[in-house]
Amino acid sequence: MGRGGHRGRGAGRADARRGPGADSRSRGAPDPARTVALETLTKVRRDDAFANLVLPALLDREGLSGRDAGFATALTYGTLRLQGRYDAVLTRCVDRPLEEVDGPVLDVLRLGAHQLLAMRVPRHAAVWATVDLAAHALGRGAASFVNAVLRRVSALYAQEWLDRLRREAPDATAALAQVESHPQWVVKAMRQALVSCGRGVEELPALLGADNVDPEVALCARPGLISPEALVKEAASALGGEPRPGATSPCAVVLTGGDPGRLASVRRGRAGVEDEGSQLVALLLAEAGLEGRDERWLDMCAGPGGKAALLGARAAQRGARLVATEIAPHRVRLLESAVRALPPGTVEVRQGDARDAGSQEPGAYDRVLLDAPCSGLGSLRRRPEARWRRRPADVTELAELQRELLASALRAVRRGGVVAYVTCSPHVLETSLVVGDVLKRLAREGLEAELLHAGDAATRVAPRPPAGAERQMLQLWPHLDGTDAMFCALLRRT
Repeated sequence: MGRGGHRGRGAGRADARRGPGADSRSRGAPDPARTVALETLTKVRRDDAFANLVLPALLDREGLSGRDAGFATALTYGTLRLQGRYDAVLTRCVDRPLEEVDGPVLDVLRLGAHQLLAMRVPRHAAVWATVDLAAHALGRGAASFVNAVLRRVSALYAQEWLDRLRREAPDATAALAQVESHPQWVVKAMRQALVSCGRGVEELPALLGADNVDPEVALCARPGLISPEALVKEAASALGGEPRPGATSPCAVVLTGGDPGRLASVRRGRAGVEDEGSQLVALLLAEAGLEGRDERWLDMCAGPGGKAALLGARAAQRGARLVATEIAPHRVRLLESAVRALPPGTVEVRQGDARDAGSQEPGAYDRVLLDAPCSGLGSLRRRPEARWRRRPADVTELAELQRELLASALRAVRRGGVVAYVTCSPHVLETSLVVGDVLKRLAREGLEAELLHAGDAATRVAPRPPAGAERQMLQLWPHLDGTDAMFCALLRRT
């Protein structure tokens, strides 16, 4: 990232048009890639939209593909992930509290800061193109303000800004929160999660940093429908690159580029996009040792259906049947689509509240998956806006729901049957504390269960042992395992 001086508008315009995401269609039109990124950020901020749903539709609308689509995607997701860092920088470059800056102007400033501090865009081109975007979207007055602020941002290199943020932070937690772009309460929760799993707090910067890196796209080759080897060959032929088998799930294929939606196996439901950690925790339930009957399986909170499709595929291979329940109608439809390629009669999709499963069908199931609704703090690299929306109170409320669901799961499974309690969060209030509280509560009612060693089970299933394989309750980590931070506890009802 060069320091560079600022040249005139004509030179800046030419350089911007030659750079990534540039538009050559008309001299006065704003760059469509940057326009799409700004529109996405605005919808995320104003409408609580999700970037992964908004951005593809806007790219299609503008007809962007290839380099321009890649630039818009990197700009959008990078800005959302590093929003906290950029707000800390902008606070030092704006002559008023950041809360007093209009939301649309702040969106533009964040996009400009990301180009200046984290992308290979020439500095003068980043400033000019962002000012031009502000002029078209917000007017000349806003553009003048954006120009002044971004020139202050461009006065320092990215590393110089990081050093300044660390130096001026009141304490280590605040410094990590600003530099690694997480709310302070999340930083504290992640530190507590590491300690509770026997890991050192020195891993905290790497854990937070992993949330700011684009995750690889993993596919699940659904057993009996397609093999991982066949899926690797199909991906290499259709998408190019060097797709490879996964390291955490034996069903996984990791892509190195291309749109997975172009694969016939994905379109037909023989494979699906699914994080390796998500695949592994479903397989832990399917492969857990079981005595006696093994005919009825239950996925309690099954939408949108990735784990249900994997479990259903394994059930079909064993002559078992899976009941998949989901409370939200739109997620029921996603669930039905996810399992469409499985043999008829393998999966029964139901709409309903999983908290009722234990009372309606006590002891009816041999294996039960509870992928509980959670804060999603383990998948922040995939859902960058989530870190700015969640609050500590959300975790408390979700933990009570998780307790109700786990109690229902343990009532729904038969004696000797196995429950997998899963969250995509390492927060202790959603993981080990929920398990411990429910076991104590049900023991007082005469229903007992024992913890199986999920770490040992993961070692037997995974191609490479996960980082937490020595522990009874398994916690995966993005900075160590390359997966979302999935948690899994296996419980056998006794």
